[in-house]
Amino acid sequence: MLAVTNCAQLVTLAGPARPRVGPEMRALSIVEDGAMIIRDGRIARVGKREEVEPHIEPEAQLVDAGGRVVLPGFIDAHTHLVFAGTRADEFELRLAGIAYHEIAARGGGIRATVRRTRAATEDELFALARRRSEWFLRNGTTTLEVKSGYGLTAEDELKILRVIRRLNETTPLRFIPTFLGAHTVPDEYDARRADYLDLLINEMLPRIAQDGLAQFCDAFCEEGAFSVEESRRVLSAAKRLGLGLRLHADQFSDGGGAQLAAELGAATADHLEYTGDRGIKALRAANVQPVLLPASAYVLGAKYPVARRMIEEGLAVVLATDFNPGTSPTPSIPMVISLAATQMKISLAEAITATTINAAYSLGLGARVGSLEAGKDADFVIYDCGDYRELGYFFGIELAKEVYIGGRLVFSRPES
Repeated sequence: MLAVTNCAQLVTLAGPARPRVGPEMRALSIVEDGAMIIRDGRIARVGKREEVEPHIEPEAQLVDAGGRVVLPGFIDAHTHLVFAGTRADEFELRLAGIAYHEIAARGGGIRATVRRTRAATEDELFALARRRSEWFLRNGTTTLEVKSGYGLTAEDELKILRVIRRLNETTPLRFIPTFLGAHTVPDEYDARRADYLDLLINEMLPRIAQDGLAQFCDAFCEEGAFSVEESRRVLSAAKRLGLGLRLHADQFSDGGGAQLAAELGAATADHLEYTGDRGIKALRAANVQPVLLPASAYVLGAKYPVARRMIEEGLAVVLATDFNPGTSPTPSIPMVISLAATQMKISLAEAITATTINAAYSLGLGARVGSLEAGKDADFVIYDCGDYRELGYFFGIELAKEVYIGGRLVFSRPES
């Protein structure tokens, strides 16, 4: 038995067994002066100290939260963790006024990372990704969705997905793999787009599904990447093979990506910076969760999605980092929470919901993680603050003091 006591705020997010919408996103079910009992890696009891402490067995391991905040581990529902190299050079070019699309036309962008990732061995990619995964842990993230998409050959995409599997097997974090072979058309297929689509649909997807290397399939539906019809073909093939669907949609234009996600019954539509009324209504009608990525808009100096409108329309909004080498090189969900609050006018309570229970449901994990309720996995974080709102108020600071996954301590910050 593990007992966690003396929690100034035990932010449980207890509530209906589904994604939270509308006013529900502001209901965090906070237990003041709370405590929690864990058995065999699962939460057994949650409540006020006076209610919980009489049930603590004498031999229990005691964790004194020290009057701090305790939250469920953050769930990052959109990352590109596995890649080689950086694009710091492109960051400097954008600061000088050169647009993202112009950099890509010069051979930069996604294709630059593809070249470096192809040149790296599986062991090299694993070492890089394992190091980065520790950055997420230090920021309170316990579950990550991770996309492939920087290989764009059958062997290189499989290499990336095998790295994700190894991370699952050798680190305490939980990784959810997504196949993103439809990220961009690689250099060697510039004049043969149809051949690359055939490769994706007829070779890559069947091999990945057969080997069980991905739970989801994604596509970058955008001008300069894949059209609506091309994305439909890839995702429809993935759906037939039993993969869940996610979609990069409407990042640079309102091109119908949101409507496609709704048509196909995708779990999520991600980005949505330019999604208009028709797209929002389509997502709502199909119960597709929007995954909003404010750090990407911040880095690009781009338009932010209309998050307030989406919440008011009843969408179960998710926030994620979009960690990647080109447009969002941050592993920090607290930074994303701050950006969401200041730039998209999401309340801090809504942002917590969007990075815990709603994110969990977007990955099919809502019955296991995302809230602190009896029967769920004991993934939780003790933060060095007395009020959950400080997670968005203090930005650029790693406030996680201790991180537990399945009731096991996996990170502890040394006392300063």
